[in-house]
Amino acid sequence: CVQPSVPPVPNYKLSMSIPEWLQAIQNYMKMLQYNHTGTQFFEIRKTRPLSGLMETAKEMTRESLPIKCLEAVILGIYLTNGQPSVERFPISFKTHFSGNYFHHVVLGIYCNGRYGSLGMSRRSDLMDKPLTYRTLSDLIFEFEDSYKKYLHSVKKVKIGLYVPHEPHSFQPIEWKQLVLNVSKMMRTEVRKELEKFARDMRMKILKPSSAHSPMKERSRGKSLSPRRRQASPQRRACRRDKS
Repeated sequence: CVQPSVPPVPNYKLSMSIPEWLQAIQNYMKMLQYNHTGTQFFEIRKTRPLSGLMETAKEMTRESLPIKCLEAVILGIYLTNGQPSVERFPISFKTHFSGNYFHHVVLGIYCNGRYGSLGMSRRSDLMDKPLTYRTLSDLIFEFEDSYKKYLHSVKKVKIGLYVPHEPHSFQPIEWKQLVLNVSKMMRTEVRKELEKFARDMRMKILKPSSAHSPMKERSRGKSLSPRRRQASPQRRACRRDKS
C-alpha cells in the first residue's frame, strides 16, 4: 500500500538566515495544514512541564496530522529549540465578534532587535508575521489591525515569558505574565505597557509568576486538572478560534 506523504521536518542549515529558517518552519506547519475537523488530535495541557510538551511536539512530527493554534505554538517552540539567538514567547488574544468571544494564540519571536511570529489560523494574516517589527507593540497592533478586517474587536492580549531553550526543562511555559485589557485602553497606553514589558523581557529580569509561590502554583494546577480534562478549555478555545 502507498504510504501517505509525510512532510519532512525542517533542518537548520548554517547557510540559512534566521528569517529563512523561520519561514521553513512556517512552511512545514502549513504543509501539516490547519485542523478544520472539530477534533483535537493532540492534547495540550498548558500547565504541563516543557519536557512533556516537547514530547507531544515530537509526536506531531511523527503523526503529521493537521494542527490548530495551540499545537502550532508548541511545535514552533520545539522546532526553534537550540537557536539561542531566537527568543520565543506566547501571545494570546481574546476577541469579540457577533456576540461571541474567541481565543487565539501565536508564538511571538524576538531576534536581532526585531519581532515576528509563527502560528496557525484559519486566516492567513492571523498567524505568522515576518521578523521585521521594530517593537513588540508594532507587532501586536499589526494583529489588532488584521482582526479588524474580520470585524473582530480585540478585548485582551496576554504575553508570556521567553520559553527556555532547554527541552528537558520541568518548568511550565509562562503563558500570561502580562495581561492587557486593550479594549479599555488608549493605544498610547497599550504601547507604553508593552514596551516596558518588552524591555524587561530583553533584560531577563522578569520571573515566572509561579516562581513567587511554587507551592501555591503546584496545588492550584492539581486542583484544576480534573476540571480542565472535563471541560477541555484548550479544545474549546481553539475550536472557537474563528480567526
